[in-house]
Amino acid sequence: MNASSSAFDYAAAIRQSGLNIYDLLSKDSPLFIPTRDLEHLLDVGLRGFPTAGMPLRTRSKVVKSEVCKVLGYPLPKSFRKCKPHARFPGQNFDTYVQASDNLQIWNEELRPRRRYVLIAVGDDGCVNRVNVVTGAMLAKLDTTGTLTQKYQARLVPGTSSHELISVNDTEHLLPMIGSAISAADALPTSEPQRGSVLPIHLVFERLCQLVGKTFANVGHLQDRKRGTELHRLVCQALGFSSYADDGQFPDVLNQLLEVKLQTSPTIDLGLVEPVSTEPLDLDRYPEGTVRQCDVRYAVFGGETHGDEVKITSLVLTTGEDFFKRFPRFEGRVLNKKIQIPLPRGFFGKTKG
Repeated sequence: MNASSSAFDYAAAIRQSGLNIYDLLSKDSPLFIPTRDLEHLLDVGLRGFPTAGMPLRTRSKVVKSEVCKVLGYPLPKSFRKCKPHARFPGQNFDTYVQASDNLQIWNEELRPRRRYVLIAVGDDGCVNRVNVVTGAMLAKLDTTGTLTQKYQARLVPGTSSHELISVNDTEHLLPMIGSAISAADALPTSEPQRGSVLPIHLVFERLCQLVGKTFANVGHLQDRKRGTELHRLVCQALGFSSYADDGQFPDVLNQLLEVKLQTSPTIDLGLVEPVSTEPLDLDRYPEGTVRQCDVRYAVFGGETHGDEVKITSLVLTTGEDFFKRFPRFEGRVLNKKIQIPLPRGFFGKTKG
C-alpha cells in the first residue's frame, strides 16, 4: 500500500475487523497503519474539520472522535489513558491539537517509537494540517534540555585515535550484512536492504580516513550544524553519491549507523539507549528484524581551531557493546511538562 492511493484501504479493513482503538496490533499486522499512510489518511480526513468556540477539553474529545471515524474505529464510551500505552494503543499514537507552534506534553515521557499526531488548527478554528512524527523525531526538536528522559555517556579518551570496539556486528544483524551498498537504494535515509549493509569492519576502514580531516566550524553554539557537516563527510566516505538527512535515528539509516561528533566529554544519546533490544521502526520489514542495539555508533572526537573543526579520533561500536567503551551516566531528569517549540514552517504553508 502507498499513501497516495491506498491509505484508505486500511480504514476499510479496520472497519470490517470490528477492532477498537484499545486492541493492540503488532507492527507487522496488516491492520497496523504505516506512519506515512497514517499521516495521509488523517490529513485528508480531518482537513476543514471545525472546532471554533469549543473549550479545550471538548475540542480534544471531539477531534479524537473524528480521528476514530477517519480510521474506521468505533467510538469508545470514553478515551482512557492506558499507561504505558498511548491514547490510541492499537496504532501506537497520541493526538495533540495545536493552535500554536508550542507543543506541550504533560506528565508523560517522550517515547521514541510512539507516533505523535499533531493536528494544526488555524485562526478560523478549522483543522488545516496533520503531521505525524515519532518521539525520536520530537526529541531532536527539543532545544531546552528538559526531556523527561534522556540517556548520556562519557567520552573517555583511548590510547589510539582509531578504535574498533566491536570486531563483528551483532549476530541478530547478520542477515542484513553484505559487501556493497545497493545501487538501487543508495540514499543514506532509505531503509536498508538485506545483503547491502556493510559489515562493521568495512565501515571502520572507510571512516578511518576521516580522522585528521577538517571542516568549517559554524560556531560553538551550532552543534547540530557542525554535526551536519560531519554527516556529509561520513556519507561520502561510505560511498553514497548524495547526502540526505531526515533528522531521524539512526543518522545513516541505510547503513544502520548513528554518528556522534564530540567536542565535549558528554555524549548525548537522547531517548535511545544503545543497548536497548526494542525493535527499530522499519516499514518494509517485520517488527524486530533490526533492534536498536544492532545499530552501529561512530563516535568522532573533534577539536575546534578558530574557523575549523578537526576530527581527532574515531570509535566504532555496536549499540550492544556501547557501554563497554563509554561509561553510562545514571539517573533521569523528570519534569511534569515538556515544551517543544515546533520550527517555523513545521505544518507547511497552510499553517495560520
